[in-house]
Amino acid sequence: MTHVPNGLLLVDKAEDWTSHDAVAKARRSLGTRKVGHAGTLDPMATGLLVLGVGPSTRLLTHLVGLDKTYTATIRLGVSTVSDDREGTVLFVADPAKIEALAARPDQLAAAVAALTGPIEQSPSAVSAIKVDGRRAYDRVRAGEQVELKKRPVTVHSFEIEPLRLASLAGLSGGNVPVDVIDVDATVVCSSGTYVRALARDLGEALGVGGHLTALRRTKVGPFDVADAVSTEQLKGAEVTPAQLLQPAVVASQLFPVLQLDDAQAIDVGHGKRPSLRDDQRLSDGQVDAPLVAAIAPGGELIGLVEVRNGRLRVVTNFPTAHEGGSQVGSDQERDGDS
Repeated sequence: MTHVPNGLLLVDKAEDWTSHDAVAKARRSLGTRKVGHAGTLDPMATGLLVLGVGPSTRLLTHLVGLDKTYTATIRLGVSTVSDDREGTVLFVADPAKIEALAARPDQLAAAVAALTGPIEQSPSAVSAIKVDGRRAYDRVRAGEQVELKKRPVTVHSFEIEPLRLASLAGLSGGNVPVDVIDVDATVVCSSGTYVRALARDLGEALGVGGHLTALRRTKVGPFDVADAVSTEQLKGAEVTPAQLLQPAVVASQLFPVLQLDDAQAIDVGHGKRPSLRDDQRLSDGQVDAPLVAAIAPGGELIGLVEVRNGRLRVVTNFPTAHEGGSQVGSDQERDGDS
C-alpha cells in the first residue's frame, strides 16, 4: 500500500505567491494531492502559511481559529479601495494635516489604543466574504459599492514604532509629491481580524486616511515562521516528509493529552467509547475536557476525543499514514489578514 506523508508543513510564503501556489508545490514535493491549508495569505503578504498533509488535513479545522501575529507597515495620508497598496487611490490627505499629525505622535498612540482590545470591525470590501452568494471582491471589481457588516474581533496587542515622514510621487496619478506617514506595527489578533481594515480605520480615526503597504504573518498560534521552509525550497522540490511536524506533536501543542493503553487505543481507533482507568488523568490534571489528544503507547495520535464522566468519545479519528485524509482550505479566497 502506498505510504502517504502525514503531518503539518510550515511555509514562509514569498510575496506574489498565492496560497494555491504553495499548496500545489507542496503536493509536487511530497508526492501527494492530500494537502490543504489553515487560512490563506494575500499574494501581497508574506510569512507563515500552515499546510496539512495526508491525514493531518483533519487537524486544519482546529488551526483556523488560532490567534495570529503580523508585522505590518501602515501608510497614513492615502486611502485605497482595497485598503492596501494594490488598490486604486480614493483619497489623499491635505499636507497640512500630515504635518500636524507628525508633530503629535500622542494622537497616533491614542488612535492605536482605541483599536486595541475587543472591537467591532468592518472587513475590507475587497475580501472573500460572500454577499448574497457572491464574493465581495467580485462585486467591487464589477463597480458595486460594498459595505460589509461589522463583526466582533479582538486585537490583543497593537504596537507601533516611531512614525516616518515621506514624500512620494505618483500616488494620485501625477508627479506631484504627496506627503505621507509610514508606521511599522506588530499586531497580535484573533482569527478573522483584517489588518488591512485596521490600517483603514486608523487612518479614518486620524482624519487622514490609511492603507497597508506591507504585511507579514509571523505566528499562527504556537507555530512560528522561523521554523518554516522557504518557497524556494518548495519551488525546488526540496521538501521531504522528514520536515513535517508530526500530528501527535502538533495536537499536544493545541490540546490536553491523554496517554492511552493498548486496549484503549484499539477501541478509540475503532470509534468505540472506552472508559478511563481510575489512575488516568489528562496532561493538565483534569478529568473532563471537550477536546483531548489521544496518544497511543507508541506515540501516535489516534484521535481527538471528548472526555466526559470517565468515558471517551471520538470527535475526530486519525487513520494511519497509509490511509487518506480530507482536504481543508479553499485556495480561491482573498482573505489574507485573518
